[in-house]
Amino acid sequence: MPTLRIALAQVNPTVGDLAGNAAIVRSSTRAAVDAGSRLVVFPEMMLTGYPIEDLVFRQSFLAATCSALQRLAGDLDADGLGDTPVVVGYLDADGPPAVNSATDPSAGPRNAAAVLHRGRVVARYFKHHLPNYGVFDEDRYFVPGNTLVVVRIEGIDVALTICEDMWQAGGPFAAARRARVGLVLTINGSPYELNKDDTRLALVRRRAAEADATVAYLNMVGGQDELVFDGDSMIVTAGGEVLSRSPQMAEHLLIHDLDLPLGLLPPPPSSPPSTPPIRAEVGGDQMGIERVHVSDPHPALGEPPVQGGHAVRLDDDAEVWQALVLGLRDYVRKNGFHKVVLGVSGGIDSAVVAAIAVDAIGAQDVIGVSMPSQHSSSHSREDAAEMAKRTGLELRIHEIQAMVDSFQTKMSLSGLALENLQARVRGVVLMSISNQEGPLVLTTGNKSELAVGYSTLYGDSVGGFNPLKDVPKTLVWKLARWRNDEALRVGEEPPIPENSISKPPSAELRPDQLDTDSLPDYDQLDAILLSYVDGDQGRADLIAAGHDPALVDRVLRLVDLAEYKRRQSAPGTKISIKAFGRDRRLPITSRWREIDPSGV
Repeated sequence: MPTLRIALAQVNPTVGDLAGNAAIVRSSTRAAVDAGSRLVVFPEMMLTGYPIEDLVFRQSFLAATCSALQRLAGDLDADGLGDTPVVVGYLDADGPPAVNSATDPSAGPRNAAAVLHRGRVVARYFKHHLPNYGVFDEDRYFVPGNTLVVVRIEGIDVALTICEDMWQAGGPFAAARRARVGLVLTINGSPYELNKDDTRLALVRRRAAEADATVAYLNMVGGQDELVFDGDSMIVTAGGEVLSRSPQMAEHLLIHDLDLPLGLLPPPPSSPPSTPPIRAEVGGDQMGIERVHVSDPHPALGEPPVQGGHAVRLDDDAEVWQALVLGLRDYVRKNGFHKVVLGVSGGIDSAVVAAIAVDAIGAQDVIGVSMPSQHSSSHSREDAAEMAKRTGLELRIHEIQAMVDSFQTKMSLSGLALENLQARVRGVVLMSISNQEGPLVLTTGNKSELAVGYSTLYGDSVGGFNPLKDVPKTLVWKLARWRNDEALRVGEEPPIPENSISKPPSAELRPDQLDTDSLPDYDQLDAILLSYVDGDQGRADLIAAGHDPALVDRVLRLVDLAEYKRRQSAPGTKISIKAFGRDRRLPITSRWREIDPSGV
């Protein structure tokens, strides 16, 4: 059985950076070839970054992408790397829709994979299954492919698939079994959700069994707006054995020697062109099979086999923390910022955001601003100063009472309006620092607060990015304790003061204020929100689950009325199955309410 040394390049592309992404392909291919790799694979939409959203509709972007692909093939050859096949994801299109779209509905933009070899594009595969749920709108953007592409590399038949192709039974993987391939490559831009890594492993095993072939699953890594791609690439045999697995939340070049069978069918002609597709009805999908010959068997490596190894798995809290750090780091760097600024109140939310920011970009580039008013307690001021001392971030103090009083002489506000004025003055301070010095403003509201509208528009909600947007309050506390425990484990000082974790949360906008004056206990609130927001359950479901009917009615009303606030909130890293924004999209103007039927 021949040995194929494969390299899975788990890398971090940037949307729209065609030159930069191509440079990553070239440098990673060089490293892989220097290590003896005979096949190098890159993630879904590697050349363009992912997701590209409505950039797909710009002909200028499409033309530039196609030119960049051809140029990349030539550059790899000029680099002396042309003899090694390289698989790279990109945006393709086979022209505008045909005049008679009823007979030729297949033309249009494609989520594609190309095989580059000896300076040319020798094979192209178009993604078959297009996801149209959650954060995905691929049915809006792409036309599905209907042909499985099998490339013969080193005499081994290798099938190409892309992301969602793996999440659906039948289709490409069933066709791969019929084609009797030895290896299925699946390149991915699969965004992170808590526990998704376990789901993926089970899925890869099912598809490997379905194809009766080894599956090399490659996922990109890095942040793109609200999304984080967590890597976690792997190679799994048809029998379900995990041969190798990459780390989570980190770039990694996985190199592994695979013993795979030679292709059994007669070799196709050398590319191009490929043989005409062999049509086959497979699992309800009418998929053709296109075979492309790339390279003949290579002499035995004659050296000890290379094993990619098994990266240590992160536990749940570490996984979420690293996702939040990666999401913030890439948002800052990819958007050209050098520093961040946030309000530090001494409370748990701002302390956790500050710790995430320090981990993401370094304390030297984090500015914390304490903005006490007459209602700010001495312990809050002290906790903010202690957090700054522990993390090493720059602490600035701006007293806001004089500014609030100046407004009061003109407006004479009271009650909630006066409370919100304090929050808005703080927002003005932060945005002024951003305007004057250029740092990105981080807002610190958590998912529980965003859900029920417990925030002030243009006040504590101002900012360009919110690391905690998809993190419920109860998880904020848990993450704080995990981060402190992790610091102790490695011999460092815990970044978050114990008092910030243990004291009752308060906005401190009026005397003796506590969050529980306005909200239910967070344990109860988060349990309802998890079912209503993430699980789309209705009032009857929540009451059947044991929640108090009056509390359910109160929480659901708060959530429904706060949609207009959430629509104006900053983006933030997605970590749950249903985040506000890309995942959960509800109308602002709506008279539908989950109500008590007896009250109708």
